[in-house]
Amino acid sequence: MRKYALYILIVGLFLCLYGALQVRPVRWDMTDDKHYSLSEASKSLLRQTDEPIEVTLLLNGDLNAGFRRLKKATEETLEEMNVFGQFTINNSQLTKDIADSLGLRPIVIHEREQNGKTAQTTVYPYAIMQYKGKRAVVTLLKNTRGLSGEENLNASIEQLEFAFMEALHLLQQTETPRVAILEGHGEPDEAHTYDLMSALSKYFQVDRGQIVESQKSKDRDEVAHRPIDIHILDGYKAILIIDPQTPFSEQERFIIDQYLMRGGAVLWAVNGVRFSEQVLQSDGFTPILPLEVGLTDMLFRYGVRVNPALVQDIQCLPIPVNVSNDPSQPNLQPMPWTYAPLLLTSQGSPVTKNMGQVMSTFVSPVDAVGGEDGIEKRVLLATSTASRVTATPGEVDLNDLNPDMNAFQYQYVPVAVSMEGVFNSAFAHRMAPEGIESDEPILKTSRKTRQIVIGSSSILLNEVQKNQALPMGYDRYSGMQFSNRDFAANALLWLTDSEGLISLREKSVALRLLNDKRAHDQRAQVQAVSTILPVAILAIIGGIVFVIRKRKYEK
Repeated sequence: MRKYALYILIVGLFLCLYGALQVRPVRWDMTDDKHYSLSEASKSLLRQTDEPIEVTLLLNGDLNAGFRRLKKATEETLEEMNVFGQFTINNSQLTKDIADSLGLRPIVIHEREQNGKTAQTTVYPYAIMQYKGKRAVVTLLKNTRGLSGEENLNASIEQLEFAFMEALHLLQQTETPRVAILEGHGEPDEAHTYDLMSALSKYFQVDRGQIVESQKSKDRDEVAHRPIDIHILDGYKAILIIDPQTPFSEQERFIIDQYLMRGGAVLWAVNGVRFSEQVLQSDGFTPILPLEVGLTDMLFRYGVRVNPALVQDIQCLPIPVNVSNDPSQPNLQPMPWTYAPLLLTSQGSPVTKNMGQVMSTFVSPVDAVGGEDGIEKRVLLATSTASRVTATPGEVDLNDLNPDMNAFQYQYVPVAVSMEGVFNSAFAHRMAPEGIESDEPILKTSRKTRQIVIGSSSILLNEVQKNQALPMGYDRYSGMQFSNRDFAANALLWLTDSEGLISLREKSVALRLLNDKRAHDQRAQVQAVSTILPVAILAIIGGIVFVIRKRKYEK
């Protein structure tokens, strides 16, 4: 009886454990890269959902091995999310009419088959997420210029969790956060920041204006006496200061400083030199001088310095140059323009991970200062291994198209830096400027917040051709598109990320690929071994068992 009771107890415990696991599944991720684990930020966001989430996966059809791997990883990611949320997953074949209505562009894959023929397949690497009557399109494939197909697929798998959580975050938002582009100091107009505002409008309400705009009056003497509200920027998650050309007033500097101390985030795109592109185009050269707009001491206090210099880089954009001796028959040929470097992106930051090169022109180097201030600083953008720095005063000459290569001895010169931590106020030991309306004491240290400093505004600006704004990072001479748009959007997402979702872009998945050449050359041997070896092992084991049994029963 005891024996049967023990059996009944074991079966009962097993059934109880099975029932408990059905109610609340327990999962262990034993992979090195935690490929099947969600971050705490994702779990928290999923737990906030109070209605089912419908996901329609459009990645279907006759897929090759790479896209089958992407589809499988997508389904596994959704299954893991379903543990913490309520997901309904559908697979759907997308028609061209529906794709056009949603603005989805297909990917055409050209593959060479074993018989030598080329096969063409059209796939839609997207998923449509619906929640509470709202819909968002999730792009599954990240196609980064300069990476191989395998590397792009691996980067896409790394970004799956972020892509779905970003879409869910947007669907859950009941109020659109606001960011502001400051004006009033000769900054670029709306036409040259059109694509920046378009890229940010997916996530934010983008406003433009001057800090003291509401204080203006027809009576100029009244402006100086009318007090300025110190909290004028408090409604914004972040502010952008892009290419100011005239100095900030003491009141404006104080308001920006105290906005930062109260936890506001700032993106600074500040050129370190003053030059004229119009003079360069008309005369063929332009002098470069230091540009001082009253922000140098503030940035130095926060832990960074934009140097009054320009970087040159062998890895750069070409410009068309007339090499003909006959003015009536111009012959335009592309020549390298070292003042337009193609910047490298850091893989150690969620802002720039898995991102291609960023286009720029006339960039100033950025240095991190105050290494013991406890602020975490990361280089986001840098030059290549063959760079040089042109100090001011100096000049930029269009004839300088064949520079001495031996002069390019600098490597990885930083031109954009992110900072996170508690900052010291630039007004910590000073009186509040006259004209500030506030009875509050000056904040000497900030809450934990973030800043990004870029040594050029060109990274965030777009060209205008025939009254049409071109995309950020588009080079109209070569027709190439660079990653400026992604950089701008990720920078603002990182600055305003209170939920920690942008950190999901740091997730890494090891890229384990077959050696295609070796697999092709040794195909026959591999097939023979994989077919014969299991049979041989079973035969040997069967023979051993037969011999043992024969000896045993012969006795």
